[in-house]
Amino acid sequence: MKRMTMLLLVAAACLSAVAVQAQAVREDAIWARTTSAPITLDGVLNEAAWAAAESKTIEFGVDPGIPGSGWKMEAGWPPTDITFATMRFLTKDNQLYIGFEVNDQSIGGSKDWARFDGFLMGLKDHAVVGYPKPVAEYFYSWWNPDTTDPQPTTQQPTFIGRWGVWPPSSGPRTPEQIAAWDAVTVINGLQNSDTANDVGYTVEMRFDLAAMGYDATQAGGDIVEWNCSIYDTDWFWPIDALRFSSTRTWWQAPWGNAVWYNEVRIHADPVVTTASGPAPVIEPEIVINTLGTAATIDGVLNEAVWSDPGIFSIDIRWGDDALRETYPGVGSHRAGQYQPPVNGGTAFVVDPADATVKMYVKDDTLYMGFESRDMVVQYHPDFSRWDGFLVSINDRDERGGDNNLQGQRLSFQVGPDGAGIPQDYLASMIAETTAELAVSLMAGTVVDTLGLAPDTGFTAELALDLTALGYPVGLGDRAFFPGVTLLDGDSFTPYTDSYGTRTWWYREYEGNCCAAWGHISAGATAVNDGGQGDGYAAAQQLLNASSHPMIMYSLPQRSQVVFEVFDVRGRTIERRPLGVQDGGQFTIPLFEASDHGAGVYLYRLQMVDPESGALRETLRGKTIYLK
Repeated sequence: MKRMTMLLLVAAACLSAVAVQAQAVREDAIWARTTSAPITLDGVLNEAAWAAAESKTIEFGVDPGIPGSGWKMEAGWPPTDITFATMRFLTKDNQLYIGFEVNDQSIGGSKDWARFDGFLMGLKDHAVVGYPKPVAEYFYSWWNPDTTDPQPTTQQPTFIGRWGVWPPSSGPRTPEQIAAWDAVTVINGLQNSDTANDVGYTVEMRFDLAAMGYDATQAGGDIVEWNCSIYDTDWFWPIDALRFSSTRTWWQAPWGNAVWYNEVRIHADPVVTTASGPAPVIEPEIVINTLGTAATIDGVLNEAVWSDPGIFSIDIRWGDDALRETYPGVGSHRAGQYQPPVNGGTAFVVDPADATVKMYVKDDTLYMGFESRDMVVQYHPDFSRWDGFLVSINDRDERGGDNNLQGQRLSFQVGPDGAGIPQDYLASMIAETTAELAVSLMAGTVVDTLGLAPDTGFTAELALDLTALGYPVGLGDRAFFPGVTLLDGDSFTPYTDSYGTRTWWYREYEGNCCAAWGHISAGATAVNDGGQGDGYAAAQQLLNASSHPMIMYSLPQRSQVVFEVFDVRGRTIERRPLGVQDGGQFTIPLFEASDHGAGVYLYRLQMVDPESGALRETLRGKTIYLK
């Protein structure tokens, strides 16, 4: 059928630009708005601040947010009453408040593992000296492994973990524990009884951030590192063999006592309040620029592109806490180092690992340059004694067994002849000609395992076709999740003086927490050619037989954009957050879905300052859509 779209001009401007890609909305981060109003911890989210809080919905079988979120069956049949929960976040006086609203027709617990409802959370402890910051477990659930009653009808959720007691029935918590972490639950139904369907439960929870080394009240605020699994058991009281199910759904990481996959970055700032308007956009932690030159992969970093001021560069050094503190976002807390035992011990590190890593993109290829400044360059088959690098990148298409984005390990070591030896997934990519690797020894360097003559180090170049890592041609939303580990093995005589170290930026391995949330810039810029107006424009686009009617608009500066379509009665037909877009000209489809009928539709584009959250411009138009 013929489809015709008539778009009315709502503004005009003369802005010429190259089309650029928007930044993907951060799915690993959320604002906890600050409130000055009192919050009564009673399990009822009736304070006005909760209505203004930022929220996150978790649903079984639906990805709560890349790269680390997931879900899995624990036992029984696929659920007929799937997990559906909403979490809201606030801060007050350096206390983090989380409100949970959980729809659930069957609520309860037992003495058996994964036969309960509740929350398994992890909170990184910034009060601990050293790197990376460890995780502390916060487990709030109906699980009680030491109860004598397998299904106690009067039991309330228990507090287990850092500020809890073990076993749960061993006694009341101390005032110090309660001050550090507390919660109250209200149940709409009857726990541990399936004689009638329940409705759900609400939890109001408070964390003392000071006790964990955070200060959300300081200028600039803080980033709280947190994750949560929601356990959901249904039709177990008594067990219904035809309906019983037990599931777990998590936001970014599944455990409270281990640092898997990723974490939620809860941003808090005293200026971002329940009354401050739209929340500021949470920017990527790193930006990898697109540059115009493809490097020749020979292992020598002598091309001009490696000195381009737009290239992304990081330094990695063993024992340099001051350097780690400069890493952006949560990188200063996730980066770390480890010395594995070698020859039965951990010898003194005479020559600390020291390297620079650079990255940029051209077209669909990621280029990486490595320089390792090393006085003892060696080859050794033991991974703990490699000289080389481990790069971890999340595949944008492949899912792991926990339904999270699969991390890929791309590692290489210096070989006995000074050439690079690809390992792990990098070896497969090179075999498939979707990657290239070259290593070059720096002047005066000889590969050996004796440490008799001082070396200067080695350099390497790596090219990765990102479409082989699940990216579409053009790189799609251009979100990018990397980690880099520097591997340094030094051998000496006597052999007991030999050692190996691993020093990492953001994450050590592909399954660890946490990769950087990165954005690959398209490298385009907008140029104002002297036209009139404020630079915001929606332009007439089509009077044709297109099956996909489009809208064009222009931005004079970087903005967060939301596009909405309404029917003539004002009902929302579609709402699409388009993320943060650089200045430029953009084209978007009027509809994402294809089931809209002919008629008159209204649309609205809202442009928001990504830093302050202030509304910059609203553009409105009318569309006559004919099928």
